[in-house]
Amino acid sequence: MKKISPAFIAVNGALALLAAATLFPLVWMVSASFMAPGEASNFPPPLLPAEPTLANYRELFAAKGIGRQAANSLLVAVLATGVSLAFNLSAGYAFAKLRFPGRERIFKMLLGALVIPGQVTMMPLFLMLKQMGLVNTYAGALVPWLASVFGIFLVRQYAQGIPEEILEAARLDGASEFRIFASVVLPLLKPIVVTLAVLVFLGSWNDFMWPLIVLTDRDLQTLPVALAGLSREHVQDTELMMAGSVITVLPVLLLFLLLQRHYMKGLVTGSLK
Repeated sequence: MKKISPAFIAVNGALALLAAATLFPLVWMVSASFMAPGEASNFPPPLLPAEPTLANYRELFAAKGIGRQAANSLLVAVLATGVSLAFNLSAGYAFAKLRFPGRERIFKMLLGALVIPGQVTMMPLFLMLKQMGLVNTYAGALVPWLASVFGIFLVRQYAQGIPEEILEAARLDGASEFRIFASVVLPLLKPIVVTLAVLVFLGSWNDFMWPLIVLTDRDLQTLPVALAGLSREHVQDTELMMAGSVITVLPVLLLFLLLQRHYMKGLVTGSLK
């Protein structure tokens, strides 16, 4: 039997403690969401509810109408993921495999834009959308997700690993560039497609600042904005806020766990490329 070294025990023990410390706030958040009003404010705070109840969730959906904002977040996240994949995949593939004048210069300019904080561009973008009549619309909320420099870079780095011989063989068979992209390239880009989809969905679902700026109608607001407004009215209702946090975190957490294998494969392979 192989002897376990003290260093192995110490390292894995430390990792287990760090994992427990990381998961504890999430576990307590779920536990507190099932507590009766005021129970989480006791000292010391209880770890488990004395009598689990769904009253907080019923109040959120029935009295506060949070279901509408959750549906808005889902709609915006799904649409943002779709349009982002369409633009980023096509642009990344073009920069990787297609020849056109100024390709390298344009790509270097795009990389330079990575150093510009997104908050700097919010005001000019808002003014442009105001002139176009897209403020307080879902289309306006989707504009920042149409394409991203990071997404284009990620796809380009991965697509550069596709052998040129495969593309040339498809061209010799008479396939158009669109047919090559749809039938040959996209199946090979599956890991990076899943990775980019997860990143965009998580980002758009959790986005707070841009929907707060561009969506002023309560019926159009997303879940993070609605919860922020709700917290101002119910700052003392810890259990209600924890229930809202569970509704916000749980969908994206489940999505990440379901696609974790493809997500990690895409990140690792993309970095190696």
